[in-house]
Amino acid sequence: MSTNLSILVLHGPNLNLLGMREPDIYGSLTLEDINDLLRNEAENLGVSVSTLQSNHEGILIDSIHNALGTYQGILINAGAYTHTSIAIRDALSGIKVPTVEVHLSNIYRRDDFRHNSYIAPIAIGQISGFGAQSYCLGLKALVNYLRSIES
Repeated sequence: MSTNLSILVLHGPNLNLLGMREPDIYGSLTLEDINDLLRNEAENLGVSVSTLQSNHEGILIDSIHNALGTYQGILINAGAYTHTSIAIRDALSGIKVPTVEVHLSNIYRRDDFRHNSYIAPIAIGQISGFGAQSYCLGLKALVNYLRSIES
């Protein structure tokens, strides 16, 4: 490994309510629990992670723009913005930082409107349906990808 990889983790709207919000769909872990899992996984992988949650599209977009030159990869759960935000897609596409999209629930087993992702076509991959493990799996996949293009 020639560089220390740094990954930006973005959590979209309503994910601050994890642990309270529809635990039958999203599980009982809080967002801080998930961030702790990610920090532990990052330590095991020898990378660093920075996490941010926002309910505001513009803050997420600004964070994506600011990732250029700072982070080698982005792990994103854009929440409902996955299905609605062309602006987030354009921001990710514009900076060309490798991105993995994750979701706690399997978006393809839910409401039809959730089956569309504006992010998936420009992401290197998408992982959904494994609860909090979706984040850990996404982080591993992203790090493996980044290391494969590094060598």
